[in-house]
Amino acid sequence: MFEKILIANRGEIALRINRACKEMGIATVAVHSTADADAMHVRLADEAVCIGPAPAGQSYLNMPAIIAACEITGAEAIHPGYGFLSENAKFADIVKEHGLTFIGPLPEHIRMMGDKITAKQTVKALGIPTVPGSDGEVSDAEAAKLAKEIGYPVLIKATAGGGGRGMKVAKTADELSFALSTARAEAKAAFGNDTVYMEKYLEKPRHIEVQILADSHGKVVHLGERDCSLQRRHQKVWEEAGSPALNAAERDEIGGIVTRALTQLGYLGAGTIEFLYEDGRFYFIEMNTRLQVEHPVTEAITGIDIVREQIRVAAGAGLGFSQDDIVFEGHAIECRINAENPFTFRPSPGTITQFHSPGGLGVRFDSAIYTGYRIPPYYDSLACKLIVHAKNRNECLLRLRRALDELVVGGIETTIPLFQKLVREPDIINGDYSIHWLEKYLVEAGH
Repeated sequence: MFEKILIANRGEIALRINRACKEMGIATVAVHSTADADAMHVRLADEAVCIGPAPAGQSYLNMPAIIAACEITGAEAIHPGYGFLSENAKFADIVKEHGLTFIGPLPEHIRMMGDKITAKQTVKALGIPTVPGSDGEVSDAEAAKLAKEIGYPVLIKATAGGGGRGMKVAKTADELSFALSTARAEAKAAFGNDTVYMEKYLEKPRHIEVQILADSHGKVVHLGERDCSLQRRHQKVWEEAGSPALNAAERDEIGGIVTRALTQLGYLGAGTIEFLYEDGRFYFIEMNTRLQVEHPVTEAITGIDIVREQIRVAAGAGLGFSQDDIVFEGHAIECRINAENPFTFRPSPGTITQFHSPGGLGVRFDSAIYTGYRIPPYYDSLACKLIVHAKNRNECLLRLRRALDELVVGGIETTIPLFQKLVREPDIINGDYSIHWLEKYLVEAGH
């Protein structure tokens, strides 16, 4: 096992990784920008190294500085968390070249799944169901022909896309040309790559993802599904495990498909296969070759520490359990609480003047904030994650309502008031929502 791990991230996820390391008896190194000198992950790690000024490009994305921090401190491995360099195959290669261990998948799998077209072709060949559409990049003429075959509406997507950028819907043939040109322009500006592909646009799908773990000895297991259908601009807001829309047979079916596919691929570490789900059918969207923001809800219903398993398998250990050992107990919900206006989602950096976290049975609060902490304006606005677990979904919702009413974050705007409304909405209580529900709700509420 590793003796010292460098955590190449910040905020709540850096703290989450630090906790797992400490519980395994592993020393930790925090890296930070000048803006994060007083951050909680810096305070709680065994050692800390400043790797640059506030902008992420000069600090948390600064590969030479991170490698140098490893060499200075004697860290043997790097855990990238999520975001930043977590899905950067070049960084994973560099880490390996320096005789260090990248706690994540193999670089070739990061590269393979990082390109949407390659990922879709790969999983299709492995037997994972995909959305009807192009097999790769499409020209305007090819797009028009294909759209006629699969039927409108269609979705134009950037091959190097993410976060909803380079993604446009065409509901009719008249809208197709404009959707193609605007998707290409957005993709070029955001990713430096203007190639696009086409998929059938599903009207009211849910976003269902399957968490997997794989070791270097050929064992792959799934840890069930998460429902991430409450989204705004393709960004997840609220996540549940399991999904209100699936039954045990459907869970077993899609879990089996995914584990068989990733066993064939020779995958290593944690990963998440994301699907759209409509009318009892699953359609592959993408694979995330990293730890997910919403991993705590899976940990709540399985009792498995996903970060601990990431570290163990990266060190060459086998998974200590089989698929038959995994038992799904109860229901869990996570709210991503951002430092933003709760309805316009305008960022709200600033100093936290009051802070009280909720507690009690079945309540987990993942956060790096504290009274007097100043949330900097340079990074993602995620401030904290509230996770609740109970024996069924109804009790989980009641517990979430209570925990939200206990939570106090003063001095900045947060999205807490939005969640206090959502947890009381009939559609949410009934589990009757799709990926379009939240945006429609916000429009109807005048936001």
